[in-house]
Parts: sequence; structure tokens; C-alpha cells
Amino acid sequence: MHVTSQGPEDGPIVLLIHGNCSDSTYWEPLVRHLPLHWRLVLPDLRGYGRSPALGIDATRGLRDFADDLAPLLAELAAASGPVTVVAHSMGGGVAMQLLLDHPEHIGALVLEAPVSPFGFGGTRDLEGTPTTPDFAGTGGGSVNPDFVRLLAAGDRGTEEQASPRNVLHAFYAAPGFDFGADEELLLSSMLSTSIGEEQYPGDGTASENWPGMGPGTKGVLNTMSPKWLNLAGIVDAPVKPPITWVRGDQDAIVSDASMFDLALLGKLGAVPGWPGEEECPPQPMVGQTRAVFERYGPYKEIVWTGVGHSPHVERPEEFAAVLREVVGS
Repeated sequence: MHVTSQGPEDGPIVLLIHGNCSDSTYWEPLVRHLPLHWRLVLPDLRGYGRSPALGIDATRGLRDFADDLAPLLAELAAASGPVTVVAHSMGGGVAMQLLLDHPEHIGALVLEAPVSPFGFGGTRDLEGTPTTPDFAGTGGGSVNPDFVRLLAAGDRGTEEQASPRNVLHAFYAAPGFDFGADEELLLSSMLSTSIGEEQYPGDGTASENWPGMGPGTKGVLNTMSPKWLNLAGIVDAPVKPPITWVRGDQDAIVSDASMFDLALLGKLGAVPGWPGEEECPPQPMVGQTRAVFERYGPYKEIVWTGVGHSPHVERPEEFAAVLREVVGS
């Protein structure tokens, strides 16, 4: 696993875990606003950035990623005590898995637009009840194949609607946000994603239920299918570090009206044959996360108006202020 670190060895340690279709460089807009005396540790998850694409067993949920990070987390905790873990999007799910497996090594969690503890898609209520028995509409087959093709090709243009650059503008931040001088850096971060059946997006299966496909057993998107992922067990963690949950009210990826949830797309008419609200309602992602965190205990929810899926990119100085409050030094 490729890991970048900066700052003095004896500074407060902050471990930053990136999300899907990005790598550790996606943190750069935030890093430049953080105290110089902090020790920042930024790994590339397997299959992203400069880490090898080792393949992913999705039947373990996000545990392949978490297991990769566990020795690093233990080493950091041995050096300075429990570590502040900051995680974005899918990385938030990886951080919750680390909380399940190694709570003693975590001093505080800052979860930015995290995936729901009940996974992505295919559930209908705040308890994470599956919409169908086979979790139809989730996993590796749920992604736009044009996006995968263009991501694999390293496309940096705007000619096709599903190009990575267009996706960056449409979904990684609030509508109209100007990435400015960071745009090429963040686009390169997206393009560092390893493509394949065992990496991103993963495989899929046929389903008798709408929309005709279900999760497979390999690759990134299947790790977040509710067939394989359930992180609600954090409510019973023997050690409960405080959670700070940061999100934007314009998030189009992780929200109660996610534009990546096939149930919502069906409701909007973008995916034909939707069976209706009673049979296949959109996933209440934010509501699920809040329900689990309320049962967990020590948490704080911060919601920023006019911000999308990447608060640390859209409001880096404010995000840095949140981290300074959490780290406390």
C-alpha cells in the first residue's frame, strides 16, 4: 500500500482515508489548510493511486480495505495513542469497519459524506430492510458503463456526458462549484482508479427483480451492496470514540435522493420499468446514517448549505477548523 506522510513524527496524527474513484491526492485542497505541526498520513487504498490493484473480495464488505489499513493504524496508535481518522464517502465505510474491528486504536472519527451503514442502494427504511431478497439494483452492474469505459481510457475531455470531468462537475461538488486550479489534480485523482471485474466497478448477476441485475462477489461497488455490507454493529462497539459527521445539503451521491440510487432514477423515469414507491422506494441514506449514529451515542452532525459531496474541497478552511476542534491541538 502506498502511503504518503508529512509533518513531524511527534505531531498529532491524523489518518485520512479517501473515497471511491479518487486517491489520497483528493485531500490536497484540505491539506494545505491544516497545521504544519500535525503528522498527516494519507494512504492510497488498494486499486487507487499508487497502490497495487490486488483484487477485492466483496463478500467481506469493505473489510479488504480495512484489513489493509489495520497494521498502519495499529502502528500509528502505538506511537502516539488513539488516532484521529478522517474519511470521505466510501472511505467513511472503511473507517466504520475499522471502528468495528479495532476501536481501541481510534481516538475520534470525522466522517465526510459517508456511505450509509447499510450500504448503497437496495434498502427501503431506516432499519436497512432489503427492498428485494436478492438486493437487486445494487453492486457492480449498477454503474453507467460509459463512465467506466471513459475512466479506463483516461478521458480528460467533456465531449461525452459520462466523462470523468463531467461527472466531477455534476456530482463531486454542488452544482456550479468552480474547482479552479485544483481541477486537473482532482481529475487525475479520479483517473487513478484501477478498472476491472475484481476492482472497479466489479461483477454483477442477473435478477428476476427490477431493474434486472444484482450484486456480484468481486470489486468495489459490490463491497457496498447491502448484501455484503452492514456496519450498524458500531452501536455495540466496546469503545466509542466521538463521531463528527460532516455533509452538504446539496450532495447528489450520498443523500436521501441520490442520483446514483437506481430506485430514485427509476422514480424519475431515467431507468424504465420502475415498479413504484411501495415496491422500490429510494434509499433514505442520510436518515439511515442518523438513525445508526443516534443509537451509537457520541456524535455531532454538521450540515453545510450549498455544499455537495466534497465539503473538504468546497469549504476547505471551514473543514480544517472542524478538524482543529476535533484534534484539539
